Formats: sequence, structure tokens, C-alpha cells
Amino acid sequence: MRILFVCHRVPYPPNRGGKIRPFNMISHLNKRHEVTVASLAHTEEELREAGDLNRHCHEVIAEVVPSTARWLRAVQALAMRRPSSAAYFWSPRLLQRIRAAASQAPFDLIWVHCAFVAEYVLSLPAAHRVLDYGDLDSGKWLDYSQMRSFPMSMGYALEHRKLRQWERILAGQFDECTVTSSSELEYFDELGVDVPCTLIPNGVNSSFFEFQPNKASDARPLIAFLGRMDYFPNIDAVTRFVSEVFPLVRAEVPNAELRIIGSNPTRAVKDLTCVSGVSVTGFVPDVRPLMREAVVAVAPLRIARGTQNKILECMAMGVPVVSSPQAAKGVQAIPGQHLLVGSNPRSFAEHAVRLLRDPIFRTSMAEDARAQVERVHSWRNCTDTLDGLIARAEAKTPQPATASVGGR
Repeated sequence: MRILFVCHRVPYPPNRGGKIRPFNMISHLNKRHEVTVASLAHTEEELREAGDLNRHCHEVIAEVVPSTARWLRAVQALAMRRPSSAAYFWSPRLLQRIRAAASQAPFDLIWVHCAFVAEYVLSLPAAHRVLDYGDLDSGKWLDYSQMRSFPMSMGYALEHRKLRQWERILAGQFDECTVTSSSELEYFDELGVDVPCTLIPNGVNSSFFEFQPNKASDARPLIAFLGRMDYFPNIDAVTRFVSEVFPLVRAEVPNAELRIIGSNPTRAVKDLTCVSGVSVTGFVPDVRPLMREAVVAVAPLRIARGTQNKILECMAMGVPVVSSPQAAKGVQAIPGQHLLVGSNPRSFAEHAVRLLRDPIFRTSMAEDARAQVERVHSWRNCTDTLDGLIARAEAKTPQPATASVGGR
């Protein structure tokens, strides 16, 4: 089949700390099909960093839209029914290029990752169309509205209402939808639309994220946070961790360090290096060596929808995780056995200190976490579900006519 895969941000390979869902889907689909990827980047540098994507698909159609242009469109959409989120990811030039590609030969399957970019394909014909919500982002904007002060809280509440209606309308434009977790499936059901929705959980390539737990009793007391550092939930998480949790950890383990790993750190994130023991890497070509040096990984997110890939990757590599309840919710893991959950700064710090000090406990947790990833979050489990969906799409795709034998 000829597949168009549209996503709101150029997918990074997993070793670079990118969104593993779209990248792994693209790579898997391209083994049997011709996949064209259409996406956006903020800068030319960001586009270059995702250069490996070309080796995993037939063609990449990407446009650079600077942040200033994005925010201008988003602000202009405040007075419209259209969500500002959709306006933020809009590029007339990308639309032209997608239509040009479709005019050369129709796509059999259109796969849209994230509702923000569904507009690009609404007028394109295809035998089967799938909207992969991943996480239904209207819920995230509701969370934002409850955590930000006025007037930002009002803006986020408005975006929540607009985007929720947008998600409902878009669902009816596709043959089926997908989400990443059971909680997101429940949230989709609340839309009240007569469109099938499949749960395709996020998964980890456990061979790629090889298991190498840090068993040394005298290991460097290094804590790591992994994630894109221009994303508000990540920024909020690390800034609060440094101000509220890290001092409590250092009071018990004075030489503890925090390493923040992720591309595009904002000024607020870079300024955290003023705190003793905190370092910020920025973009790195491969996150795995840096993560494996860590004794503990933290995911203190207050805003977290769906499955946090950073948790799965750490569990796979043997780096014990301390998580917030919100971030742990989307992972099929038992608190106390596969990861630790801290609901406030004091409990979060106590969990981190325990793992830093107790190599036997952290090794046991690392082994249990790895086994859980292989059991329920392996990429093989995800691809089996994906393949079933693709088979349904193939059944609807017209087959080329077979030439008759011995014609006139």
C-alpha cells in the first residue's frame, strides 16, 4: 500500500529521546509498504537532527515553521472556532506539498498522528483513514487551565472547549481512531461518536534499549530526567523538581547530581545549571549512554496524558524510576515493584534517596521493571495490534486489475 503518515513534529529516532510511537510506526510500516511522511519542524537544525528518518521511509515532506509564525497564527485563532493548537501547526506550504504528492498517485491509507494536523488530509481521498490521537490533547489543556494563573488559565480553558469539539468533529471524518492507553480510550468514548477506536499502547524495542542495570554499590549518585526540554510539562517538572525535591535529596545525599537530558532546552531550563549538582545536556546524538550512567530516573510530571515513553525506556534499560502519580498512570506497572510513585516532594525525595543508597533494592526493581516491559510494553505487542489494523485497511484497498490471458 501507499501510505501517507502525517505528524505534527518530525519524529526523532528512539536513541535521541524522541517520540517513539510515530517513529517506530513509520519504520515498521515501511517494511511492507511505501510510506511518505509529512511533518513540521521549528528550525532547520531540528530538521537536520531528525535526518535518520529518511532511512526509514520512502519520502519525507517537511516544512520549517518558526515559532514566531506559529504563535502569530495561534493568537489569531483565539477569536475563531478553530483551535489555536491546529493553527499553531498549520503550514500552507506543507498542505500544497501533501496535495502535490497525492496528485501524483492516490494514497491507499492515510494515517494522522495527533489531531492538530488532521486538517491537512480532510480533502484527500483514500481507501482507509486513521486518526491516531495518541493522547486526546483537550484533556491536557484542561489540566493546564487548572495549573496556570489568570489570564493564561482562561486561554487554556477556552482551548480545551474548542479542541474537545474539534476532536469530536474530526473523529467522524475518519474510518477509525486509535489511542495509547485505557484512560484515553475512556476519554474518547465520552465523545459519543460512532467510530471504532483501537487501543495501541506505546511500546519499547527492548533489544534497542538493552538492559544494563547499574549494580555498583559505590555508583555515582546520578539522577536523570529525559525528555524534550521545550515542552511545558517537562519544563514544569524539572523546575519544580530542582526547587522542591532536589534540595531534600541533597540533604541526605550531599553529592547527588541531576542530569537533564533532552533537546531544545529553554532559558528557564538552562538557568537550572546555576544550582549546584545540576547539568543540562541539550541535544545528544544518543541518549542511552548518558541514561545508563544514572542510578535513578525521575518523571515528576504534573501534566501527563497517555503513556510516558521516558518511563518505559528507563525501565527497559534497567534504570529504576521514581514517578509522579500522573506520569505513572499510563504505564502498566505496579508501584513498589516496577517503579516508585511519589505524590509530594517529601515522598518523592525519600524514594529517590532509597534507590541511591540501596543497590540491592534498585537492582531488584530494575529486573522486575525490565520483565514487565517485555511482558506488556514490548514493541512486538504493539505491532501485532497495528498489523491487525493495517490488514483491515488492506481489505478495503482496491487491488490492481489483473491482465487477462490470451486477450483479443
